[in-house]
Formats: sequence, C-alpha cells, structure tokens
Amino acid sequence: MKKILVIAGFIGLTAAVVSCGGAEGDDPGRTYMPDMAYSRAYETYGYNSRPEEHDLKSRRAYYNGNPVAGTMARGDANTFPIASGDSGYQLSISYRSPMQAMSFTPAQKKEAERLYQVNCAICHGTKLDGNGPLWKDGDGPYPAKPQVLNGDYAKKLSDAQMYHVITYGKGQMGSYASQVFPEQRWWIIEYIRSKQGPATGSDSTNTASPTTAGKDSTATAKK
Repeated sequence: MKKILVIAGFIGLTAAVVSCGGAEGDDPGRTYMPDMAYSRAYETYGYNSRPEEHDLKSRRAYYNGNPVAGTMARGDANTFPIASGDSGYQLSISYRSPMQAMSFTPAQKKEAERLYQVNCAICHGTKLDGNGPLWKDGDGPYPAKPQVLNGDYAKKLSDAQMYHVITYGKGQMGSYASQVFPEQRWWIIEYIRSKQGPATGSDSTNTASPTTAGKDSTATAKK
C-alpha cells in the first residue's frame, strides 16, 4: 500500500511539473481570452494594422492625423486681444503688459534668459546688439542685420508692441507663436528690458488697461 502511495505521488508530481512548463519552459498553456491577454496597442493619431481600418470612407470617418480644428495646447491660450497687421501693431502701443501687475520670480528670470538664448539670440545676439550668429558682423548667412534690442528704437517700443512682433512677426522676422507660450513671451520681454537699461525719455503710451484696448479699438487708438 505504501509503495502505491509513493508511486501515485511521484506520478502526480511529474504531471504537475509537465503541465506547468511547455517545450521551452515558458508556455502558460491555453489562454481563455486571448484578445485581452495579447491586446494590440493603438496609436492615438496613427492607423491600425488591419487593412479594413484604413478604409475611412466606408466608415464615414474623415481623419488626417491632425488635432481637431480650433484646439490648442495646454497653456497656449492667447489672451492678447489685438489682431495682427500694422493697425494691430499701432494699437498695441496702448496695451498694458500683464507683467506690470505681477512680480517676476527668480525662476521666471532664469527661464526667460534661457528662452531668449534659445529663440532670440541667434538673430539679435546674446548682448541684444543684433550681432547674432546669423549676422556675425556681416559674415553670417543673414543678408541684413537684425534689430538691435538695446538701442533707442527698441527701448521706446511698448511691451505690447514687442509682444505683437513675437506673436505675429514683423518685417523679416516671422512669428514665434508656435515656439514660445504666450506667458513666456512676456517673460522674454522682461528679460530684454532688464538688459536694455533705462529708456530715453518717458513712455506715456503704455498705460491703457487691457480691457480698454480689447473692447474699443477705435477709442484706444484715439487716446
């Protein structure tokens, strides 16, 4: 009787070992729900591997891989109420910078310097003298010297005029709206101001409230 129990136990143990391992020792056996166990990853803006999923017209789906029109990235909400163009540039003279009512933190100052060096210094130079790598005293690939930001012309510009140029571009400078978030544009302007030194004369045109500039463009322009 004892021998039978030993043999039965040995057979049972052998069967257990064999059932837990496959040919290579890692086969878990049959999968009850293979679609869940071996799910196929889907890319948010990518097509899937099944040919029928490429036929969007048959499913009445219109997809080009782009975000929905009108959407914007988090933190990219533009609260600047002035349109592009020369008229908007002139109107921005009377728009008040929101940084005038805010404290500029050390972290923001450091980030503003980094943003300027990354996005602006290549043209306007690390010293704001317009002598960036693209100009390089006339030896660079740029055909005309970029704007000098520490001269009298730039010092007399309002903060919002500079913001308008960063947002929409002006002359040979293109828009940097896709490179720099709206709030960060004000930071860059604050950094430029900190390096410019005092402006020549007083600038009384930068005192209108944002509400006035946004609601009544004609009245603001007359002011």
